[in-house]
Amino acid sequence: MSFSVNAQQEPNLPVVLEEQSLVALVKVDKSKRRLYLMDEEDVVIREYRIALGKDPKGHKLHEGDNRTPEGNYRLEYVTEESGFYRSVHISYPHRADIIRAGVYGLSPGGNIKIHGLKNGESKSPDFIQSFDWTNGCIALTNSEMDEFIELVEMGTPIHIEW
Repeated sequence: MSFSVNAQQEPNLPVVLEEQSLVALVKVDKSKRRLYLMDEEDVVIREYRIALGKDPKGHKLHEGDNRTPEGNYRLEYVTEESGFYRSVHISYPHRADIIRAGVYGLSPGGNIKIHGLKNGESKSPDFIQSFDWTNGCIALTNSEMDEFIELVEMGTPIHIEW
């Protein structure tokens, strides 16, 4: 839980800490390559630049299409052991996603996450984040991933849109 100092304190009085708003929603704007942490009053608490899948426009239709899903999902759990620096699993696919892919005889895929950079990456995070490089996930820098996991509780809704 985070706290901030009340800036309107009288001199010589003890500092009073006020609880900051909790993250009520994670919002992803794929077209702007931005992820926003929103409070319960729809105010942006934090903003991050993100990288997406290599073909980001449009909803994920099937495994391997390099798209990030669109719609309303939930953040499920943190994974520390993967090919990327920390990750948070997103509840994709929904039943509708499974049906949509099944119409074409395809798998909707899964394993969609918000994650840090590839383990062992030696290039600058600013350079890596300057282009879309994931297979459909949402990527932050490693330091941003640490902050994200600290600020956002699992079970928080995530809304992803173009």
